[in-house]
Amino acid sequence: MKIGIVGAGHVGATAAYSLVLKGVGTEIVLVDRDPDLADAHRMDILHATPFSHPVRLYAGGFDALAGCSLVILAAGVGQQPGETRMQLLARNAAVFETLVSQIMRYASNAILLVATNPLDVMTQVATKLSGLPAARVLGSGTILDTARFRSLLGERFGVSPNSVHAQVLGEHGDSEVLIWSAAHVAGVPLRQFSEACGVPFDAPVRAEIDDAVRKAAYRIIAGKGATYYGVGAALARLARAILHDERAVFTACAVTPEIGGVRDVALSLPLVIGREGVHRQIPPQMDEAEANALASSARMIRQCVTELGY
Repeated sequence: MKIGIVGAGHVGATAAYSLVLKGVGTEIVLVDRDPDLADAHRMDILHATPFSHPVRLYAGGFDALAGCSLVILAAGVGQQPGETRMQLLARNAAVFETLVSQIMRYASNAILLVATNPLDVMTQVATKLSGLPAARVLGSGTILDTARFRSLLGERFGVSPNSVHAQVLGEHGDSEVLIWSAAHVAGVPLRQFSEACGVPFDAPVRAEIDDAVRKAAYRIIAGKGATYYGVGAALARLARAILHDERAVFTACAVTPEIGGVRDVALSLPLVIGREGVHRQIPPQMDEAEANALASSARMIRQCVTELGY
């Protein structure tokens, strides 16, 4: 599978590196408005292939995307001092108007995977601009937030995060919803598991974990300026699911017809992902408070999309 990455900044370059380390795809193409940057990353990552997998690497213009089965969109602009969220959204939407039209010109059969923030709104913008079915336009969504949630629960209970099943849904941002009511370890509900282990798991502990998941990106950005390792690995994992038609379930982002009374909105839900993109959405199990919080998250995203004119 040939994979294109548009935007060779921190996220795009790390995604390419993660793809190579995991051996996902046979060819990777880096496209950036700065050709020298794209080519420098190409060369650097190429030098890792003797220690990983023999993936072919290229840097080029949009025409180099021809034949791609998957295109990752990691391009966008950062927020300027004094700039509002809507002003940032409008500028990134303008960037996408150019990028998506060029991608569709050369790779109209590709699945699009969006990594640009604000993730949910940009996924909806990409869906509209591409004209593709919603199932073929994904955003990385809360896949990373879910990973953070599971890793913290695993750390708390002294088990591998792979044995923890818990999800974060809704916006990839401040209004995201941690689904505590359905979380479990190896099929055992959290409260029951905590009692069996003798590990305290009261409201203050849950609040501490919620805060750590919700504010993880802020803390990372405060320390080093950006987040890219986690999302780079997440993008590579989603690419593998598409390449191998895994039909694996991830909390990824796509436009859904309706959730919580909100119609036509992009947000993260449990999605079955394979070669054709989203095969189906799995109805999440939630309590009433979580369902209300998810509906509120959906309304916030929908309002932003509406104000943008999409």
